[in-house]
Amino acid sequence: MRLARAELKRQVAEGETTVAGIVLDCPWEAESMSIADLLMSQHRWGRSRCRRFLTSISMLETKTIGSMTERQRKELAGRLTGDQDRVAA
Repeated sequence: MRLARAELKRQVAEGETTVAGIVLDCPWEAESMSIADLLMSQHRWGRSRCRRFLTSISMLETKTIGSMTERQRKELAGRLTGDQDRVAA
């Protein structure tokens, strides 16, 4: 499990995959991962930026990706990609 998550974080850090894509697809290795861990694996995303972003969408840092609802997934992915069609009104 740890190796699979480390590989997932490496892929995000190197730009091979996006956090939005992982959130929408929810692969098995990401189900029990906190959203903050995944966000902070991106380049230039530290604890402060992550906390500010999650506060803006009223989501806890400890929320696991597997426990997110479909609406939460779409809203989070939409805000990360800038796609306003995915963001809930």
